[in-house]
Amino acid sequence: MNNVNEPLPPHLVNEFVGVSHADAGRVKEMLQQYPGLVHGVARWGETPIQAAAQMANREIADMLLEAGAPLDICTAASLGMDDKVREMIEADPSLKDARGSHNIPLVYYPVITGNVNLAEMLLSHGAEVAAGEGDNTALHGAAQFNQAGMAEWLIKKGANVNALDYEGKTPLARAIAQGSNEVADVLRAHGATE
Repeated sequence: MNNVNEPLPPHLVNEFVGVSHADAGRVKEMLQQYPGLVHGVARWGETPIQAAAQMANREIADMLLEAGAPLDICTAASLGMDDKVREMIEADPSLKDARGSHNIPLVYYPVITGNVNLAEMLLSHGAEVAAGEGDNTALHGAAQFNQAGMAEWLIKKGANVNALDYEGKTPLARAIAQGSNEVADVLRAHGATE
């Protein structure tokens, strides 16, 4: 086992952040051998907890939090910790504009898990439904995670159905690529184009 305070090789940190998106077994194995990885930052600026939050991976996020990862507002939103998110945003109203890894806006996180109550609360505190254009919008998240109800809700709240993400793709293009047919139907019904 490696000492928590010893510097870890960058390739190991990069690998750990990569597997923190979806490979719980590997995360557990690597954490047992190198506990300090929980605080690592990959060369692209992402932390393990941000990777888990971005994918709404509760199993990995819980494992990382237990190992000492910090709980930020995006992770709390991804995990459906509505009361904690409210507490954080009331303590610091500027957090309504918080961004996670890859510049993903806060409102994206409750959308990918279908948490309309939390998304509504964020908007009531001033979060923007269209935040993330040119990076990742909440509507792109709805398409990626097959959240048709959230896509409809976002559109009713003013989301741009033809917003472009970091690759110049629309939510409809993302929905088609993911096989999110219900989301694609919702988007087409509101004038979305590929």
